[in-house]
This record gives sequence, C-alpha cells and structure tokens, in this order.
Amino acid sequence: MLTGRGPVGTHVTREKKNIHRRMIKKNGLCNVKQPRSHRQRFFVLSYEKLVDSSWTTTLSIFLAVLFLSWTCFAIFYWLICFTHGDFEPNHLPEVQKINHYKPCIYDMRGFSSAFLFSMEAQHTVGYGIKAPTDQCAEAIFVNSIHCIIGFIMQGFMAAVIFSKMTKPRVRSQTLMFSKNATISPRNGKLCLMFRVGDIRPRYINQTKVRLFLIKSMKTREEETLPHTQTELKTHMDGCSRSIFFNWPIVMYHILDQNSPLYYLAPSDLCQQRFEIMVIIEGTDENIGQVTQAKSSYMPKEILWGYRFENLIKFDELREEYEIDFSKFHDVTPVNTPLCSPVYYEQYAKMQKNILNASPCFTLDFTPRHSLGELPTFQISRIQTAQCKI
Repeated sequence: MLTGRGPVGTHVTREKKNIHRRMIKKNGLCNVKQPRSHRQRFFVLSYEKLVDSSWTTTLSIFLAVLFLSWTCFAIFYWLICFTHGDFEPNHLPEVQKINHYKPCIYDMRGFSSAFLFSMEAQHTVGYGIKAPTDQCAEAIFVNSIHCIIGFIMQGFMAAVIFSKMTKPRVRSQTLMFSKNATISPRNGKLCLMFRVGDIRPRYINQTKVRLFLIKSMKTREEETLPHTQTELKTHMDGCSRSIFFNWPIVMYHILDQNSPLYYLAPSDLCQQRFEIMVIIEGTDENIGQVTQAKSSYMPKEILWGYRFENLIKFDELREEYEIDFSKFHDVTPVNTPLCSPVYYEQYAKMQKNILNASPCFTLDFTPRHSLGELPTFQISRIQTAQCKI
C-alpha cells in the first residue's frame, strides 16, 4: 500500500498512476496503435492493408478495381472507334468486307463490344475475333498501356492472395494459452506456471517459448521508465534450447534470486502493476514459415496455490495417447506458502540451520514492500547472514 502525507485524493491519484493497463490482449493482438496520416487512412490499396484485411474485404476491393479498369479502358476503346467512324452504318462488321473498310478494332458494334475487348486485352495474350489493327496508332498505344497495367495488377493480386493463404497468423490461431497462470511449489521452489498447446495435428518444429515482464521502473535518478521489458527465464523439464511441442506442456519460471518476481507476494496479485507476456515461436512444417503467437497475464489472472491438471491419458483399446482439451484450463489447489519467495527461502534456510544445530543464525528482515515500490538498488539489502563461531 502507498503511504505518505497529504490528503486522501493524493493517494488515489498515485495509486491510479501505478495501475498497469493491458498491452497484449488475450488473443495476441497488441493494444498499441500508431498514429497514421490522412493519406494512410484512405489509401486502402496498400499491400499491408490488403494482406491484413479479411478475405471478403480483399476480394471485394479486387473485384471493384477490375471492373473499374475494364470500364475505363472500354471507354477509351469506344472513343477511338467512334472518332474513327467504326460505328457508322456503312462501317459495321457485317458490311466491312463489302465496303472494303478496315476498322481500328475488328468486330466492334458498341460499348458492350468495347467492354469485352477490354477484358480480353487485360487477361489474355492473344485475341479472338476482336483484335486491333494498324489503322489507328492511338488504339495500339492504349492497348500496349492496357497490357502493361493488366500484368502489374495480376501480379500484385497474386502476391496478396498468396501472402494471405500462407500467412502465419492463421496458424497462430490454433495455438492455445491457458486462461490463468499459477504459482505453486515445484522441486522446493516457488514457480510461475502456464500451459500452452496446439490443437492441430501438424506440429511446429524448433518451438521456443519466451516470457517477458512488462512494468514501470524507477532509476537511481528518480526517472520513471514506463513499460520496461525484462525477459524471464523459462523451463520445461530438461529442455534447454527448444521444446518437443507435440502435446500440451506446462512451462514454468523459477522465482529465485535472479527473477524480478522474487519479492512477489499474494497481496500483489490484487493490484495491476505489471503484465506477463508469453510468446511462442516456431516453424510450421507445412509451409516452412515462422509462426508466432502471443498472449499475456495480468496479476488478477495469476492464481496463487494452484497447478494444472493432467490432460494426457493412454487408451488401452487403440494403444495410443489421447489429449482431453476440455481440461486445458482446469487447475487444482495445492499446498503453497502464502508469502513471497524471498521469505519462503529465508524460512527454509532457518529450518535447515536449526536442524543442523547451527550455533548462531540471524535474519535481516527488511520491512515488507509491494512489488514495484522497492527500487532495484535496495533489493540487495535483504539478505541472510550466519554468525561465525
């Protein structure tokens, strides 16, 4: 709790300033928006916007652009034929051979014929009945420009569609994170644990799980650094580099002296002063691209004194293991000390020294501080000292 002099309103203002708002949403999207200019807001044909948009939006934009290009060039072709006199009764396709007339474009009867020729010129290499002649230089020039623009449009659309089909974001939606993280003992140490899983039968190779602590910090010069990132060391059994991610696993972070959560107590979980971000990275064996999924845990989403239930069981009939994803978020309570890891280790050392009949043992208990109020350079003052004989 915050203490100090001044009216109650001052304490409320300080407490509100220390509240940390979520930066990474549970679905993995970053809750940070960058300012955009008016040009970027209305320029909908950018590559990034088309790739990030939904399939309905992207295909609708493509269809609108195609119809617009067909219509614009159809108007050009119609104007060229109209000025050349191809639409006169004596110059129509039925009487061109009789009158020995050669038009700018064969088989042109009106705007509908110009629209069909515009479609053919943009999407085919050769022509059918409708084809340009050497009578009109302007028709040849417009046709060449039309072919170049058509190639560029088709290449751009193909690149966008291929990027959307192979985008790792679709693959990352099948990666699951547990709704809550837990804190409970493991091998005599308090650990922060969370569960990750993949619901697809195709697995991710070279999987790595990274953990970050996001919180505000104060320097020795009394400068407040908001949203500082500190990477937390994660463990999964005896894996050091990457994990074998073929079934749901429980990752854990040991709350020891090297952890910034070494002074975390159950009362700190009632205050939103930090955020823990989880990142899964790996290579999809189907498309060979790097896939990344993110999620985060706020203090109120961390359960003290719980651990995750087992999901894997062996089917005797099929002789294979089965995963029950309905229990993916289930936890069970376990005996856990209701104190910070530093005090838990102090107490364990004291019990050990008493059992070893140590002649003298003293503890230097600095007054309790909540997480985030104790500067880094003062943490070293909390230590255990043994008397020499």
